[in-house]
Amino acid sequence: MIRKIIENVTITGTSSDGRAIARINDHVVFVQDAIPGDIGDIMIYRKKKSFMEGRLINITTPSIDRVTPFCEHFSICGGCKWQNMSYQAQLTFKQLQVEDALKRLAKIKLPEISKIIPSPSIKYYRNKLEFTFSNNRWLTIEEMNDESIKNKNALGFHTPQSFSKVIDINHCHLQPDPSNQIRLSVKNYALENSLAFFDLKQQTGLLRNLIIRTSNTGEIMVIVCFHQDEKEAITNLMNHLSNQFPSITSLLYVINPKGNDTIFDQDIIIFKGSDHIIEEMPLSDDKTRKLIFKIRAKSFFQTNSEQAHHLYQIAYAFADLKGTEIVYDLYTGTGTIANFIAHKAKKVIGIDNVPDAINDAKENSITNGIDNTSFFSGDLKSVLNDTFINENGKPDVIITDPPRAGMHENVVKKLLEIEPDKIVYVSCNPATQARDLNLLDTKYELIKVQPVDMFPHTHHVENVVLLIKR
Repeated sequence: MIRKIIENVTITGTSSDGRAIARINDHVVFVQDAIPGDIGDIMIYRKKKSFMEGRLINITTPSIDRVTPFCEHFSICGGCKWQNMSYQAQLTFKQLQVEDALKRLAKIKLPEISKIIPSPSIKYYRNKLEFTFSNNRWLTIEEMNDESIKNKNALGFHTPQSFSKVIDINHCHLQPDPSNQIRLSVKNYALENSLAFFDLKQQTGLLRNLIIRTSNTGEIMVIVCFHQDEKEAITNLMNHLSNQFPSITSLLYVINPKGNDTIFDQDIIIFKGSDHIIEEMPLSDDKTRKLIFKIRAKSFFQTNSEQAHHLYQIAYAFADLKGTEIVYDLYTGTGTIANFIAHKAKKVIGIDNVPDAINDAKENSITNGIDNTSFFSGDLKSVLNDTFINENGKPDVIITDPPRAGMHENVVKKLLEIEPDKIVYVSCNPATQARDLNLLDTKYELIKVQPVDMFPHTHHVENVVLLIKR
């Protein structure tokens, strides 16, 4: 590892992964701890053939967009990397990220790109957080040199540079209360009662994860994930939570002895209350009617509820349904978009590869009295075949909301075969969306582009586009 300092470097932009960028002698330099507009000294610690990596160690002239981070954990927690940048500047660089991806990767004729829609809230906007118990917390240099420190237990987030270590979080600004109080209460109870925090390397310990979900109806779900089935310890901790926080409407736990943290293949045990919480969402054209979504421990739901409503409104507006269309909702998840648009379609067909999500989607339709939806579970590239289309009808409109990897190439090919009149593409990754738009360009014209900020203080950006058959 090299240690070379270059003075008075100007930071010029951001990369697609959120890092700051500078250029030194025609080399791209990815710079930690910097924002565009900063001028300062950079310590280069890695040099490759086509790029270098460095850290801003001294600011000569701070950027006009630099602000003081409001979170005490900002310098070590990798969750909100842009907290030192004004929100308006964040929006500017997210807009540029979308424009760059479409121009550089899609390589197609572009319409005017609409101005990014900001998040209604930039603090406490998340409805779900997952915390990790660890007996190997991240330590400052001072703490590492202090032999008197014995307690290395933590309940918080994994560090970005060392996944085996966890930052002990005091106050997180991402989720509204009582999220912080619940987390701290669980940690303090565990310490007072000598409950073993998880050892990631040795795969030992009782306490593994804590998941907190909140909803816009005021309901609260808490899921405690244990590594071992120690019934007395589990019962006592769950009773503590129940007594201290009577506002918890869904108190659940999981016994997960596996080598990874995912609970999708684990049984969810109800300790108290319901197995779900309720999220409400008004329809775009009928504010008096609200859809109800049941959210269970394994359910996917957009983590920024307010902005999710705006996202679905955009997809609904782009689809411009008249009531006669057959709509396919690809990667439907729990059917939120499908149910949101169903009242303006003849029929909506939702497909997703997660069976539990499809079960939720079906139940959400029943709960809301929606009878023109059908949901199917399976791998899209296999499910979306000629037999399926013959049985369910050729789609007039396709809405697709794939994961970050984008659509499988075979799914894109099938869309080109099916030739729906419109495709509404919702994406959480402009780069893979641009790749897919390039493939679709043979038969489709890009008409509208609308970026949406779902995650303030991060580089992530959603983008919705409308394609019309040529």
